[in-house]
Amino acid sequence: MNNRELFFLKSPWTWKELFKLLILVLVIVPIFLEHLLKGYLSDVLQNDLYSGTLVGLSMSLIFMFGLYIIAIKPKCLSWKDVGLKKFSKKYWGAIIGWTAVLIVISVALVIVMELLIGVGTENSKTESLQSRLTLFNFLIGFVSAAIISPLYEEIFYRGFLYRFLRSKYGITLGILGSSIIFTIVHIPTFNTLPVNFVTGLIFAWTYEKSGSVIPGIIIHGIFNGIAIILTALG
Repeated sequence: MNNRELFFLKSPWTWKELFKLLILVLVIVPIFLEHLLKGYLSDVLQNDLYSGTLVGLSMSLIFMFGLYIIAIKPKCLSWKDVGLKKFSKKYWGAIIGWTAVLIVISVALVIVMELLIGVGTENSKTESLQSRLTLFNFLIGFVSAAIISPLYEEIFYRGFLYRFLRSKYGITLGILGSSIIFTIVHIPTFNTLPVNFVTGLIFAWTYEKSGSVIPGIIIHGIFNGIAIILTALG
């Protein structure tokens, strides 16, 4: 058994830490940030892109602060324990391959959803970016989607959540469980939920195989970045 397998075999956290962080992610953040704060910012700024970006930045800070205060500092751990560490150079081939696979699957899902239920990929953020497309707005959307979101989401949902579930229930249930929760937190953008679930599966798998969340951050960032570019061009 190698070091990577030993790393996933047992997590340093208990159900107590998991419960506290899930309350933060599934209750506190949706109510106070995604509903109240976003509603207030949308009224003040009259721009869903700006309000969504500010809420996303706030979420990233709260996620990382909460993770550090609840799961890292009390256990005398470091960010390496949530997967923020180097990975083998040989894994770059897998990163390229999984990025291509994710793009193909996502395009197929979008086509199927449009054909079967007439649901496209538009939401308030994409519509705001397209209706007020400037270089500044594009950069805001790109940084938010391709840098900020991949960083904190991979550290939390894969680095912490997947490692915990994997240590308790094994690879399959760990991947499924973390992907389901990752999908749930993207409600109410229902049109992206199938893609969110698939990305959750792939990112958890890359974490399992590389022992690092950085490959997932890279794939996540490329995928979101391409989506923003296509939105701007559309």
